[in-house]
Formats: sequence, structure tokens, C-alpha cells
Amino acid sequence: MRALLALILAVAPANAALHFVIIGGLGGEKEYEERFSMAVEKLSESARSISTEPEAVHVLQGADAKLDNIVETFIGLQNSLTEDDSLAVYLIGHGTHDGDHYKLNIPGPDITAARLANLLEKIKATRQLVVNTTSSSGASVETLLTEGRIVIAATKNGREKNVTMFGKYWADAFEDPEADVDKNQSITVKEAYDYTDAKVKLFFETGSRLATEHSRIEGELSSSFTLARLGEAAAASDPTLAPLVARREAIEMKVDQLKLRKDAMSEAEYFGELQELLLTLADVHSEIAAEQAK
Repeated sequence: MRALLALILAVAPANAALHFVIIGGLGGEKEYEERFSMAVEKLSESARSISTEPEAVHVLQGADAKLDNIVETFIGLQNSLTEDDSLAVYLIGHGTHDGDHYKLNIPGPDITAARLANLLEKIKATRQLVVNTTSSSGASVETLLTEGRIVIAATKNGREKNVTMFGKYWADAFEDPEADVDKNQSITVKEAYDYTDAKVKLFFETGSRLATEHSRIEGELSSSFTLARLGEAAAASDPTLAPLVARREAIEMKVDQLKLRKDAMSEAEYFGELQELLLTLADVHSEIAAEQAK
């Protein structure tokens, strides 16, 4: 069984890619313009650390973040991405909610959560992530959430309207080894979210500030959705290490998927499959460690 499992994992689609769309909205004031610009810059760098294709990282900021350009970018992804690909979308800036609709403030007409959901729906990638770091972002969650998509918001609802700290710490997560809880040189959605949520809470606790934002995460498989790599694991061009890291991440995703099916399986069947996955994962960890020691 172990040999069969290893074979299945080895033949995972080789051309699967992770694509990013990073949208930096209007700041309005110099302080916020600088803060949002810094977050976009950091997130762009971390995205490129994991992407093997430069064209897989799409950054729309300032005048480029107009609605027409955003729509054009997503239409391009609708035409190019396959079911095997993954997509992560980051929204940076100010958000508003009028009681009915969430909007991200961009030059010209704003983009609504409903419009973004419509654009994402037509993209074939079955694994998607939307991280909305803006004020009032909680109001976008229900509109954006669907099967196969993880949605993260900086606020719990549309009534939390203050400028958030979430975006700053989300960007910090991908360059801070503290976020890498399991010390495998990769940062997953869950690790980044837990790090960011903790940093935001600490910010408000320090100096006894009143918390004006409460983040939320919805969706499944966040612990096996890798968003950035650190150290030697970031060397995607390494002809030996990169395939091993990708294989490890594929196995971790299968562990997550197995956990979702646990209730529909017998105890023996579940733990049998889990053991095989963990044994294979341990072998890959050993191979990675051996390569890094050379």
C-alpha cells in the first residue's frame, strides 16, 4: 500500500501553479498610502519566493488598480488557469459597507464583493484564497465564500470601519520565522492567519487600546495551502530541493483532505490511510533534510 501511495503522490500534476493577484487600493492620506504600499511590496516579494513563474504574480496598485484592469486580470486567469492550479487574492486598503454592499476603494468605480465573487467563480482553479485586509472586510465573507475557497477578513462584520492593522501583520508573516510554527521553512494560510491574528490582538492589548477589529477565517484546508517559503526552501530554482518541497506540500494537502473525510470512514480505514501518508511524509522530510545538509 505504501508503494502505491507514493506512486499516486509522485504523479501529481507537474504543471500545477500558484497564482497571486495583489490589489492595493487607495490610501487617501500619506500615512495610509505608505502603509498600504509597504504591505503590497512585502506580499509581492513573498509571492515571488514561491512562484516558479514570474507572470503568476499580478500586482495592481495605484493607477493600475482601476476596475477595468482588475477585470482584465481576472479574465486572463479565467482563460489560463486549470483545475490543478491554485489562486490567492490579497486586498489591501480601505473597504466600505453601506449595509448592503461591500466595496474596495480603488481609483474610479469601486469593486464590490459581488463583482469579485463573479470574477472568481469563472476561474477553473479549484483551490482559491481571498484575504481581505481592509476595514469593513467582514461584510464580504458570505458573498465570497464557496466550496474550495478560503476567505479571510480583517474584521468580523461591516460595522468595524476603522483602518485595520491586519494587512501590516499579514505581510510581516511571510518574512518572520516566528510564523513558521512547524519549522519546515514554509508558511501556510493557517500559520499566516494565526500569526497575524495574534499580532493584531497583542497590538490592541499593548497600552490597553480598544480593539476595533476582530479577524475571521472561513473555509477548509488552510493548514496545507502554502503561500511562501523561507530560507533554502525559497530557492524554487533548485533542481533538487524544489520538487521535494512541492511533494511534501502535496502530501500535507492529502492529510488535510483525509481529515475532512474521517466521519465517513471506519476507524481502521482512516488510521490506516493516515499512517501511510505520515510515513511517506517522514521519508520526504528526510530527503529534504539530506539535501539541505549537502
